[in-house]
Amino acid sequence: MSEELQPVFSIEKLYVKDLSLEVPHAPTIFLEQGEPEVDMRVSTESEKLEEGFHEVTVTVTVTAKLGDERVMFLNEVSQSGIFRLENIPDEDVQLLLAVACPNILFPYAREAVSTTITRAGFPPVLLAPINFEAMYQQAQEGNA
Repeated sequence: MSEELQPVFSIEKLYVKDLSLEVPHAPTIFLEQGEPEVDMRVSTESEKLEEGFHEVTVTVTVTAKLGDERVMFLNEVSQSGIFRLENIPDEDVQLLLAVACPNILFPYAREAVSTTITRAGFPPVLLAPINFEAMYQQAQEGNA
């Protein structure tokens, strides 16, 4: 009986849900000189699929622009996972979905961004780690 009450947190599936790359000024953009300004945006979302199963998605959008505001590339990756959460207190479920799951997914999204941009003919973009706990706390303070 005590085995039924054990908390369960497991990864059921990891997958790329959406992947897009745009190089609107190719091929002439490859002849341009100068360091682009790179902007990165990260968002997370979660959805309950059925009892005990949740889908969590981390979306990373990377845009590189030249000084004259021309877009060199726009890359967006949505990395998702299905996670099993059972026998976990409700107050901890939100924390797991907003912090632990994105921490698992982000390295996969970071690799997909770097690989996609490199395959497009640009130098790799290496994304810095994200503090999902701080993002969660800011969102909680914003809702309070």
